[in-house]
Amino acid sequence: MSAPIRGTAHTLGDHIDTDAIIPATYLVSTDPMELGKYCMAGMDPDWVNHVKEGDIIVAGENFGCGSSREHAPLAILGAGVKVVIAKSFARIFYRNGFNMGLTLLEVGDAADEINAGDVLSVDPAAGTITNETTGKTIECMPVPPFMQEILNKGGLVGYVRDRLENRAG
Repeated sequence: MSAPIRGTAHTLGDHIDTDAIIPATYLVSTDPMELGKYCMAGMDPDWVNHVKEGDIIVAGENFGCGSSREHAPLAILGAGVKVVIAKSFARIFYRNGFNMGLTLLEVGDAADEINAGDVLSVDPAAGTITNETTGKTIECMPVPPFMQEILNKGGLVGYVRDRLENRAG
């Protein structure tokens, strides 16, 4: 993973479930760009109109709870969000997020130190989140190297495809 990811924070609450992230009505596609049009529509149909490419979601506890659908991280990526920072993640969402190429950082209560509109610089490899608005730095567990490789390949499919191609010579 190379350069830090810089973007504006969009704060959400606790227990944001996959139905809020992408309602079942929109599960007729697996195209991230199509899903991204409806990201967070289960919570606020206008939410996606306030997000720009590279922005960052900051959430509370148990982000991504609910049903196991890969569409949720795809919708977030399709909306232009590159990183989700949360107090904690639902385990299946955590796994799906990395598999789909979405960077996730768990920071516990430090998520409360980030406000909507703060500009963040996130270095997943170093495990640091610098709040450029407040000047504070939050440290968290860095993304392990093998998971960085998955993210660098755009997700698990790209990672496996690359390994198979390299193995074949």
